[in-house]
Amino acid sequence: MDIIRIIVAIFLPPLGVFLQVGIGKSFWINILLTLLGYIPGIVHAVYVIATVGPDHRHA
Repeated sequence: MDIIRIIVAIFLPPLGVFLQVGIGKSFWINILLTLLGYIPGIVHAVYVIATVGPDHRHA
């Protein structure tokens, strides 16, 4: 399932983070990074998907 999230994160980084952790601090950081530059948003999204397990959702 992480592969699908990573593919989604390449096209829409905030959506990839949302699918992994929901709406929380990481989601808003990713929105900001994506607005500042598309590549930083992708890097952050892939980092969050790779390091945060799906059971560690932030509300």
